[in-house]
Amino acid sequence: MDGKSIGYYESKRMLPIWKGFKPELNKVHSQVLQDVILRVNLAFKAFFRRVKIKAGDKAGYPRFKGYGRYDSLSYPQSGFSIEDNKLWLSKIGEIKFWLHRPIEGIVKRLTIRRSATKKWYVSFLVEESANQILDPSDKAVGIDMGITTFAVLSDGNFVDNPRFLLKDEERLKSIQSKRDKLPNGSPERRKLTKAVSHLYERVANRRDDFAQQLSRKWVDRYGIICFEDLNITNMVHNHNLAKSILDVAWNKIVQYTSYKAAEAGRRMVLVDPANTSQICSSCGQMVKKDLSVRVHECPNCGLSIDRDLNASMNILRLGLESLAYA
Repeated sequence: MDGKSIGYYESKRMLPIWKGFKPELNKVHSQVLQDVILRVNLAFKAFFRRVKIKAGDKAGYPRFKGYGRYDSLSYPQSGFSIEDNKLWLSKIGEIKFWLHRPIEGIVKRLTIRRSATKKWYVSFLVEESANQILDPSDKAVGIDMGITTFAVLSDGNFVDNPRFLLKDEERLKSIQSKRDKLPNGSPERRKLTKAVSHLYERVANRRDDFAQQLSRKWVDRYGIICFEDLNITNMVHNHNLAKSILDVAWNKIVQYTSYKAAEAGRRMVLVDPANTSQICSSCGQMVKKDLSVRVHECPNCGLSIDRDLNASMNILRLGLESLAYA
């Protein structure tokens, strides 16, 4: 309104003033409003960081979130209480909800989110959660993530790629094609947009469930789990593989395995991915090969095994070496 920039703390101090000429703000809990200011502050910090990194290139300016685009709110410290299957929120009231597992620890933050299909979710951030320490395991494994096969383990186990997006891709294309031919704002277009959102949500849910179950299986079985420290952002610049890389969601499986391992008293290690598929896991000889070559054949020691299995063995070796020097 005044054509000047103000900082985070000055914005917070102005909240009572804004409530004077925007009465609707009085219907929102004060800490929820403060959290909105925090989000704006973080968005601009990220913008300025991108400007410095890109050094003159156009960095995406934070986009204003209007009424229809604001899909979540957070209670950072107070203004909520939980009792059985009922959630009480300040300025909103009592809401029935389904708690899919008991809350362990002191709830410090509560966030409510609306999905693209208009479903509502509530998540809790707890101060301390009781770790479920598992019995010690002397088993160690190296895991090579791939596209043809989702994962190859150094003990010889292969995990097939479920290809969740590919299974629904033709149906998605058909619905999107029909939607794009309809006029903006029409009821028919809104209906097909909702159908697209439902399909994407189903793919995301299946992918998430797969990652949760697989990471739990690995943490229960192995005491040391080694992955490559992959730079997914750079890898998806290859447009021929971008869709497949994003569909397998390597980051998700590593993230889930990481926190489950921490809770269970296991160890997870990330290793440098350089040449893990080129070096012979038996003799250490460098055996250069293109991505299309799926079998590792070492001219030095005669080892002939699957390319990804060879890589997983090298990942295990590097992981154990890093722990030995830690």
